[in-house]
Amino acid sequence: MAGFIDPLAIMLIGLGMGLLLVALYVLFAALGKIDAAKEKLAMPAMAIGFFDFISGFLMAFTWPLPGGYNMLFGDPLLMFGLLLFIGSFMFYKGKDPSLMTILSFLLGIYVILGAYAMVVDQLETGANFLPAFGLYLSSGIGALLSPILIIKPVGASKVLYYIEFIILIVAAFVAFFIGYNALLHHLVSFAHYYPA
Repeated sequence: MAGFIDPLAIMLIGLGMGLLLVALYVLFAALGKIDAAKEKLAMPAMAIGFFDFISGFLMAFTWPLPGGYNMLFGDPLLMFGLLLFIGSFMFYKGKDPSLMTILSFLLGIYVILGAYAMVVDQLETGANFLPAFGLYLSSGIGALLSPILIIKPVGASKVLYYIEFIILIVAAFVAFFIGYNALLHHLVSFAHYYPA
């Protein structure tokens, strides 16, 4: 049995996938193609939501390293996965998932506070700071703006949908960037690791 396995890279890639699926949902809604969104996005979103929930749960409750990274990353990933899973299930069943955006807003507050703590408490420094801060800032703002989905995408409100789509795409690609870089770094750093 391994003493420590670092799943952070795949967790970040899973987060990016979830953010990308939510961004596509917002785009489909803005374009008035919500039926196409259900057909194309609901099942993948449930699967990624489940993965993110389990990954976040394991990190939140079993993270073996010192520090608050279980709270900084595991806890919000757990909640994001849960909201994505439940929201996509509701959508698949024909229920209106827009109320989930209020819960997403509350999660956004948590993520923005994490970005603040990252700066004030210097939780990330050097080359890791800018991508990590960018991920927390963009995904936090995306979550804070998610209640715009309660408004029907007509007229000026459609612009808000496109702004939300862009913010979520940025957050997704920052998550992919960090996740793929983590994969490359972890492959090298764990090349000679042997569990005790």
